[in-house]
Amino acid sequence: MPRSAAKGTLRVRAEYAGLRRGRGSVSIRSGGYGVPARAAEARAVEPGTVTDTAVPGRAAGDMAAHDQKETLRKISTTLALKNEEIQNFICCLKQSLQNLESNSNRVQEDLEAEFSSLYSALDERKEDMVTSIKRERASRTYELQSQLTSCTKALESSEELLELANKALCSSETDGFNQAAKEIKDSVTMAPAFRLSLKAKVSDNMSHMMVDFAQERKILQGLKFLPVPATPEILLSECKVCDNSVTVVWELPEPDDKVEHYVLEYRRTNHEGPPRAREDHPWMVVEDIRHTEHTLTGLRFDTRYITFRVKACNKAVAGEFAEPVNLETHAFTFKLDAASAHVNLRVDDHSVEWDSSGGKVQDMRKDKGRTGSPMHSPARAAMVSPKKTPAPRAGRDRFTAESYTVLGDTAIDAGQHYWEVWFDKESKALAVGVALRTLGRFDQLGKTGASWCLHLNNWLQQSFSAKHNNKARTLDCPVPDRIGIYCGYDDGVLSFYNARTKQLIHTFRTKFQQPLVPAFMVWNGSFSVQTGLQVPSMVQSGQKRNSATSSSSASLS
Repeated sequence: MPRSAAKGTLRVRAEYAGLRRGRGSVSIRSGGYGVPARAAEARAVEPGTVTDTAVPGRAAGDMAAHDQKETLRKISTTLALKNEEIQNFICCLKQSLQNLESNSNRVQEDLEAEFSSLYSALDERKEDMVTSIKRERASRTYELQSQLTSCTKALESSEELLELANKALCSSETDGFNQAAKEIKDSVTMAPAFRLSLKAKVSDNMSHMMVDFAQERKILQGLKFLPVPATPEILLSECKVCDNSVTVVWELPEPDDKVEHYVLEYRRTNHEGPPRAREDHPWMVVEDIRHTEHTLTGLRFDTRYITFRVKACNKAVAGEFAEPVNLETHAFTFKLDAASAHVNLRVDDHSVEWDSSGGKVQDMRKDKGRTGSPMHSPARAAMVSPKKTPAPRAGRDRFTAESYTVLGDTAIDAGQHYWEVWFDKESKALAVGVALRTLGRFDQLGKTGASWCLHLNNWLQQSFSAKHNNKARTLDCPVPDRIGIYCGYDDGVLSFYNARTKQLIHTFRTKFQQPLVPAFMVWNGSFSVQTGLQVPSMVQSGQKRNSATSSSSASLS
């Protein structure tokens, strides 16, 4: 750039800056001619022509103005937010003042009511004690008045006899004196004055009915506001978790006879540490607990932990919650895998219902001399089911043909697990057990080495059997409407129980080489699964008792 042009540009920038600072109009000099600034801005510029003086300065100014606007916008936004916070806080303060006024009036009214109640109790007690004094006075007055009346009469009688005796002594008649003396002597002998006790029957002392309120006065002088109960402490070592029940035990730092009850709160969580600000499950509340322990029964352990906290309450106020504790509630939880289910099964998370409209139905073929049952069915030759044509598969792993099966969505590869199945006893066919994930889509439960189950057949004639590897053993026991399944994977034990009585039905013993999944089959019926259950204590003890006598899969024929 020529030196003269550079100087011109600097001059223009300086003058433009002066204009921004309020110095008035400036002129743009180009080639030695002065042009008013406004005229220069109004002059038309030919397309494609760029001046080397005005444009750079204007662009810089526009950029600076834009930055300042953005800064002002941010400041305005910050101030608006701060003003909103202050306004909200002012509203909270005003609300707190109103609450303080109403709460103060309430506690003052409660205090006056308590003192009025105390005055009433004192007045009632005073009336009772005054009544006792009046009764005692009336009783003693009656006794003394009766004694006074008797003494007065005796005295009058005695004075009459004395007067007669004096007259007899003063009489000069000898003949009548002896007779008079004898009569007076007999009268004196029978006179009431000589039969009277000259000791008062009752005392006039009433000091035994005096009162001393020194101790009570000291108690009244020691009246103070009801203290806030201390914070309990949950005794983690004494809490118990078993049979889907939890017993929580706590204690106060020191005895407090003012505590009337406790409030226990709990919620399920998968987090082991302190409660988080946001939890998926809400707090459940148990109120009016009168002892320092409480047992929750019938729980479903669908999370890994349950968080507990407790607070003490007296007549007027509740204390702070105890430090929350987490108790581990490990249990086997799963859902039914709808993607694996046969098309004729309508599957929810924990229930299944037979749906005949799920596949295309062909007319059943009947052969002469045979029943109406088809060749292949879940109950083998002993039951029938409608023939199915191959239906379009919803997924690669969906069971098909006569395998009306659905699997659980959680594998078992270690530990002890327990779940229960409720089913319609009128179902035409039903099977419950476990299977390997390698179970074929056409395989029926119990007919291959990849599944173990109990099988109920209600077609034509009822049968109840244990099945594995296409071998069956008939079970000689009533069919329960609720079956419990215990799987001890590490020990190779699969046991079935009457879920209500916990009576053992059958046990398979083997060595599981692969992970297992819960497996179910139903035809023309329904069932539901209850998960999140711990292994019941009776089942655990029963496993030990029956380990030597339970049946094994090797004995199935």
